[in-house]
Amino acid sequence: MALFKRRAAGKPGEWYYCLKHGTVEEGPECRAADRMGPYGSREEASHAMETARQRDEEWREDPRWKDEG
Repeated sequence: MALFKRRAAGKPGEWYYCLKHGTVEEGPECRAADRMGPYGSREEASHAMETARQRDEEWREDPRWKDEG
């Protein structure tokens, strides 16, 4: 059993989107593997999944990354 509990690194004013809970958190609260961020605002963090989808689509459409035949 650990004597000291490691806290997640982060600062107030940094916002994260928790993939495990589907919520926005300040701080962070959940472990790094379960979150996206940091974001500059609560609003940005609340759109994390939409932003990720858009970036993924842009990457898929980028001709520099297309595998031809």
